[in-house]
Amino acid sequence: MTTAPQSPTGPDAPPEGPGRRRQGLIYRAGVLGHRPAVPADAAELERRAGAAMTPRAWAYVGGGAGEGATVRANREAFDRRRLVPRMASGHTTRDLSTTLLGTRLATPLLLAPVGALGLVSRGSDLQVARAAAQTGVPYIVSNQGCSPMEEVATALGDTPWWFQLYWSTDERLVDSLVGRAEQAGASAIVVTLDTTMLGWRPQDLNLGSLPFSQGIGIAQYTSDPRFQEIVRERVAAKAAGSGGSGGSGGSDDVKVTLGAIRSLLSISREHPGTLRDNLRSPAPRAAVEAFLDSYSNPGLSWDLLATLSRRTHLPILLKGILHPDDARRAAELGVGGIVVSNHGGRQVDGAVASLDALGPIRAAVGPGMPLVLDSGVRTGADVVKALACGADAVALGRPYVYGLALAGQDGVRDVVTNVVAELDLTLGLCGVGSVAELGAHVLAGD
Repeated sequence: MTTAPQSPTGPDAPPEGPGRRRQGLIYRAGVLGHRPAVPADAAELERRAGAAMTPRAWAYVGGGAGEGATVRANREAFDRRRLVPRMASGHTTRDLSTTLLGTRLATPLLLAPVGALGLVSRGSDLQVARAAAQTGVPYIVSNQGCSPMEEVATALGDTPWWFQLYWSTDERLVDSLVGRAEQAGASAIVVTLDTTMLGWRPQDLNLGSLPFSQGIGIAQYTSDPRFQEIVRERVAAKAAGSGGSGGSGGSDDVKVTLGAIRSLLSISREHPGTLRDNLRSPAPRAAVEAFLDSYSNPGLSWDLLATLSRRTHLPILLKGILHPDDARRAAELGVGGIVVSNHGGRQVDGAVASLDALGPIRAAVGPGMPLVLDSGVRTGADVVKALACGADAVALGRPYVYGLALAGQDGVRDVVTNVVAELDLTLGLCGVGSVAELGAHVLAGD
């Protein structure tokens, strides 16, 4: 009978970091004929996830703005950076830990907020949260999630989490969402600045597919007391014959088609309550209309952002900053941190790559401002490059969603574990003993 080779144990065994442990686990399973369910390379992970998703899910998750120039730029920025390994460092293990917003983290990795993941898997946010808890990686919970933040917080247990806020046109709703995040145990509020309007996304447009119009990705709203009040007001106004403040496709004289029936079923299934009751109620459709009318505020300004510090005791991070002057404005507001991000290339076609924006922003705000790099991150080597360019932490987005598509919670866990493993091995092979040692000196030409 063939048995898997065992790693040496005892006082003479070499120390093992997460990289060698992960390799050993996979290779030992390979001796028995088992291959990992989640590919270890980013290209194959994306290819297989795309094949596993529905066309609507793939368009939303994998698509970008316009012709995809910003998506490509994000990857090209990482490809241009080259690491310069140093030899004979003497390190046998690496310290991957870091401190962010006063919290000590095992790794400099966060899970980025990705909305409408119900397109990919039922119970998506809870699966991601449980995987985050398994790996100890903080989760930035999406404002456009498919499970209420309170349920996600329970699934996370003691794992830190932040709440992503889309600034609504209803200020009382903004306060309600922030207050709920505080009560549920969030460690910070991350305000997304770059999506006051949806970008031009051809993949979604070509399918006529917007998940929110199907009721997917609005669970933070339908579970919110203020939003429920807005919906009740809207239903009452329609019942009184005023027609409410609609204009979002909620007309009562919509032609009955197979697509309309499917949409109604989706909206009713996603809304709190039973499917039977929801099919008979105007509330689910009114909730979708209210969401589409109010979810984001095109008039968001620096003056309005300045009010948030008086409305919450939590640290505030601003997400979507790409220009040094905007970073300086953020610092002047006294924010707790900045997320350097172009929304994964999903908002402005031809925008600067997040990694290219990172250095000038670090120079503008100095060494003390926490910076999180988001957009384009695929591998552990990418994490090393981002930290070397000035980031304090890195947010992982699409790759963990691909893992979710392939194997649910286990897929998310495996993707995160693989990224951390490669981060550890890359540090070791570059002769670096800790993430704190990373800087421009590990990059060619710096």
